Amino acid sequence: MNNTTQTGEIILIDKPYGWTSFDAVNYIKRRLKIKKAGHAGTLDPLATGLLIVCTGKKTKQIQQLQGMEKEYLAMFLLGAESPSYDLETEVRRTASLQQVLALRQADIQQCIQKHFVGEIMQRPPLYSAIKRQGKRLYELARQGKEIEVEARPTVIHAFEIQQWAPPHLYARIVCSKGTYIRSLAHDLGQALRVGGCLTALRRTRIGSYEVSNALSPIEYVKQYKSRNESLS
Repeated sequence: MNNTTQTGEIILIDKPYGWTSFDAVNYIKRRLKIKKAGHAGTLDPLATGLLIVCTGKKTKQIQQLQGMEKEYLAMFLLGAESPSYDLETEVRRTASLQQVLALRQADIQQCIQKHFVGEIMQRPPLYSAIKRQGKRLYELARQGKEIEVEARPTVIHAFEIQQWAPPHLYARIVCSKGTYIRSLAHDLGQALRVGGCLTALRRTRIGSYEVSNALSPIEYVKQYKSRNESLS
């Protein structure tokens, strides 16, 4: 038996677009016949990037890893909103292109610095995996139920505009655990009075772990099998 099978590993996965975090963990478990595995922080199916997967005894470190700060690259669409705050549900226009074009990058940055940097109160999206009465909020949302979601404290360490190409805003965000970038997109749009939603998201870092050192689930399994075949 391979030693890592007994002691476990911390695996850096670059989660593909369209995969759930569970899909990535389950793929590794099935292909490598690992009994115990979990991930340290969910990524939505429409997001890509760093997903830390822990196996065996390393699963004891999941809670510690979840608490580390995270870095994202995001693309917001201003002038439009959706119930899920991203492209998972139907997007509707909430402002004219002329209104969006009137926004200056300096004004957007000022709004960000005033309302979305430091410790803030954030309301998670209704379409999220948070549990209420034993069910996920997204399950209740899809049933058309109106649920009041309480705001939660979170910390935004950095929220930097990388490019303003109306109606798209490209940003780098460094934040604490439990931050919803979708909610940031929605709330920024509300603060600017044009509406906003998230159209692309990539997690680039968790603590000191970088996505540049990660592999796709498929590539990781290939390398793992190749490595162990050479040792046998």
